[in-house]
Amino acid sequence: MADSDGEYVGDMSDDDLMDHRGTAGQDSSNYGTRSKAAKGAKGKGGKQKGKAAWESVKRSWETGVETEDGSISIIGLIEHEKRLRLLRDTTPLQRGIIRHMILVLDMSFAMAEKDLLPNRYLLALNCAVDFVREYFEQNPISQLGIVGMRDGIAVRISDLSGNAAEHIEKLREWAEQQEPQGNPSLQNALEMCRGALFHAPSHGTREVLIVYGALHSSDPGDMDDTITSLIADKIRVSVIGMSAQVAICAEICSRTNSGDTGQYSICKHEAHFPSVHATTARAGRATHARDAVPKSAVCPRSALSAA
Repeated sequence: MADSDGEYVGDMSDDDLMDHRGTAGQDSSNYGTRSKAAKGAKGKGGKQKGKAAWESVKRSWETGVETEDGSISIIGLIEHEKRLRLLRDTTPLQRGIIRHMILVLDMSFAMAEKDLLPNRYLLALNCAVDFVREYFEQNPISQLGIVGMRDGIAVRISDLSGNAAEHIEKLREWAEQQEPQGNPSLQNALEMCRGALFHAPSHGTREVLIVYGALHSSDPGDMDDTITSLIADKIRVSVIGMSAQVAICAEICSRTNSGDTGQYSICKHEAHFPSVHATTARAGRATHARDAVPKSAVCPRSALSAA
């Protein structure tokens, strides 16, 4: 009779049977592990594809800090500027709405001295250029004019205007074409300043800044009358001396600034001169609070009580 079953192997030992079952279980286990790993890799890849490349960009201006080698990053520069601004703007100033200033430069023979390098004349003109820039940066709607003193008279260098480029161009022309000569005249220069500031509105300040290098002044008349006229016109005078202190300059500054003697400064050296110029460009203070407001804008007390 034919046997329908497969061939029977009767001598298979128990060890062979266990090896066969272990191999089958290991294959099925590996197959399941590969499936899970593939699914995990697929899931991670799907998440990475969902994120745009620009979202992972690190911006230098957001994470900039001070490095270990001492170099200052962008954030450090911003914080440094804030600290400097806080230290610089601690002095309270009462500024006028519009400043009107005449810059008077000594161009006499005393400015040829070389105690301030390269000499007083060139140093004064170079600092005057920086002063014009600083003045219009701090006072953008103000006006400025420049007057020179030489040969016993006052010379108009530039008219009263708000064009900084014109003033700088005139100063450079004088530095290249003219040399210091003659004697200075404070009275003639102040009288010319009075005429230039005569039409300045009352709600703005009227100021005169004199850069003086000589120790004398050749005046045609009585200086006391000129000082009285300056006080009546509400013109304040400040002086920056490039040599020793002069008594008439101290008197002019004191009387036109209500007894304030701090408007007369003496330059100590080349590095000190630009700092005095910059301080004058920023320190525009009104003599009284009402001088900074047009008269038409002042409300009478009776109107306030009636309201």
